[in-house]
Amino acid sequence: MRIDLHTHSTASDGTDTPAELVAHAAAAGLDVVALTDHDTVGGHAEAAAALPEGLTLVTGAELSCRIDGIGLHMLAYLFDPSEPELARERELVRDDRVPRAQTMVAKLRELGVPVTWDQVARIAGDGSVGRPHIATALVDLGVVETVSDAFTPAWLANGGRAYAEKHELDPFDAIRLVKAAGGVTVFAHPLAVKRGAVVPEAAIARLAAAGLDGIEVDHMDHDEPTRARLRGLAGDLGLLPTGSSDYHGTRKTVQIGEYTTDPEIYGEITRRATGAFPVPGAGGAHRA
Repeated sequence: MRIDLHTHSTASDGTDTPAELVAHAAAAGLDVVALTDHDTVGGHAEAAAALPEGLTLVTGAELSCRIDGIGLHMLAYLFDPSEPELARERELVRDDRVPRAQTMVAKLRELGVPVTWDQVARIAGDGSVGRPHIATALVDLGVVETVSDAFTPAWLANGGRAYAEKHELDPFDAIRLVKAAGGVTVFAHPLAVKRGAVVPEAAIARLAAAGLDGIEVDHMDHDEPTRARLRGLAGDLGLLPTGSSDYHGTRKTVQIGEYTTDPEIYGEITRRATGAFPVPGAGGAHRA
């Protein structure tokens, strides 16, 4: 089985619609794909309706969190999307995205970048607006060469010159809320140092003690020594090590299915989840 547990669609900051994303996942030879848009479940219905035969959809979201002043992303899988407290927190984060993005646009203009809010809003479309949309505007304006180049201290990285904070969950609350909704939590790209400050290992240990299920190990922003370090940390803390592309369509160079999760790890995630079940495509894809 080939399993990719971290992708984004136009429901947040990817360039594929949910239907296009599952089609691309099937074409890439995946058996399982998770749709984990930022702080929203808005793409799940379309993705499920478009699932081709042989592909299973794992519903999820990537939750925006902050601990000790450091931003982090928490992947939440197979939770009940109607659980009211978690739904309310996701809505608070989404509602804060527009004013936050507008603040970043204003900061960029103060730095001499001729970006406009209308330009960013047009790029975001109906999606949940975020930094990748602003980064795309910077690429279009010729300020940076790639979206990744915008995520530096000079521009949009955490603490960067044009960075602005938004409402974010305490990760301990996120773990509690996701578990209450029957879901499973995995700390996304925990040592992606290119994005800015990262959470220290002592804090990851605290999150593990609070019920964190796993950490994303195989990711484009982790080099081989970092992956080895994280795999050892996962073993020490009893965490599930996952692998994922963090696919955003054409907004990033990584391809869907470029990094994958071991089938046994996926099976354990599905066994722990009680809030929702993986959705098989027409014809009945398998579940680990």
